[in-house]
Amino acid sequence: MEDHPERRVPRSAIVPADDHRPRHVAVIMDGNGRWARERGLPRIEGHRRGAQSVRRVVKACADAHIRYLTLYAFSTENWRRPPGEVRALMELLERFLKERLGDLKKHRIRLNAIGDLERLPASVRQTLDRVCRATSSYTEGVLTLALSYGGRAEIATAVRRIAREVRAGRLDPDRIDENTVTAHLDTAGLPDPDLIIRTSGEMRLSNFLLWQASYAELWVTSTYWPDFTEQEFFRAIDDYSRRRRRFGGVADA
Repeated sequence: MEDHPERRVPRSAIVPADDHRPRHVAVIMDGNGRWARERGLPRIEGHRRGAQSVRRVVKACADAHIRYLTLYAFSTENWRRPPGEVRALMELLERFLKERLGDLKKHRIRLNAIGDLERLPASVRQTLDRVCRATSSYTEGVLTLALSYGGRAEIATAVRRIAREVRAGRLDPDRIDENTVTAHLDTAGLPDPDLIIRTSGEMRLSNFLLWQASYAELWVTSTYWPDFTEQEFFRAIDDYSRRRRRFGGVADA
């Protein structure tokens, strides 16, 4: 999980064999505020520049034939930020959704969202719903935005859903297993992430996909999210392709 030295990865190397390629990449997009502060800019400018990195990574996923991409865009804890910053972030999110619809259509990527979406402003929810519906038939890839999202809150919500099923007599509590929990999470229908990328050098998950990340490979870079490039994304994929995942078992001789 340490930072990685710069080395150029040829584009031909970013599409390893299927059994070495991550099916699902999740990204903790961190460092927008620090990027702006170090340049004497307002924090929102870091978020604006970070939105450009999202576009680069979505394209990189398409180039690398990675079907699922999940981005940690706004956490439940982010609501604690100053109201002016939250308002600016919501405006930036709505503009991003409108402007990127063309890219999603071009690459035939379906937009998905997880989290406590009811907390989002009405105009943002309406735009999000419109883009999700407009891309609902696409099958080349799935871009999931984690918005007003927290891993602990997601698990608690799943427990409440399961409890309602038990109370209604539709589920025997003795038959509840890991698959039951997975089926009641916001990410139901999506595969668990194979690779989690975190920018800005922090060594933590920050309440992101806590259940789903149990066996995910981690790749951390000190690069701030606004400076994260396709080339660095490809280095992460190249590094992942060289790892041997054992899932608690023993590696083959």
